[in-house]
Amino acid sequence: METFLQTHWLDIITTILGLAYIILEYKASIWLWLVGFIMQALGIILYYQKGLYADCGMEFYYLSMTVYGFVTWKFVKGTDGYEKKELPITHFKRSLILPWVLATLAIWFAIWWFLVTYTDSRVPVADSFTTALSFVGIWALARKYLEQWLIWIVVDVVTCALYFYKDIPFKASLYALYVLIAIAGYHRWKKEVR
Repeated sequence: METFLQTHWLDIITTILGLAYIILEYKASIWLWLVGFIMQALGIILYYQKGLYADCGMEFYYLSMTVYGFVTWKFVKGTDGYEKKELPITHFKRSLILPWVLATLAIWFAIWWFLVTYTDSRVPVADSFTTALSFVGIWALARKYLEQWLIWIVVDVVTCALYFYKDIPFKASLYALYVLIAIAGYHRWKKEVR
């Protein structure tokens, strides 16, 4: 048991933080950003150790997005500048769909190429796919768009399988749970959307 805990301690801690994060996201609580910051900082170490280099790099983007998300949720830009009120849940703007799809495909290809060319990654397609799609997902969450949940469902399903394959069982199980919470979160947020 001690060896197991020594081997998986970082996986366990980031899983616990991840569970707190998704519950706070489900509740649309601004505190998800603080929990997310700590989780991402530890995730950098975990993913690097497991050879998930795209996920590792993604954690740096997530760190910056936790700051952006907190500020965006906390201070809404009004007609007279920034107001201290929480950002409302809205829909993903249709005008953004095509640019974000194209950006996601370009990011996916670029990360895949980098992983194949410069790393020993054994899962470059899946690793780069989840990373590219996560760029949009975290941005959509920071903007508090309802459809961010649909993006995360796709990411979570693929990530769950990938993490089981890469022997990160606790995080893989967490991502399986994320799928269920994302479905529930979508329905909860849909009731609150403006």
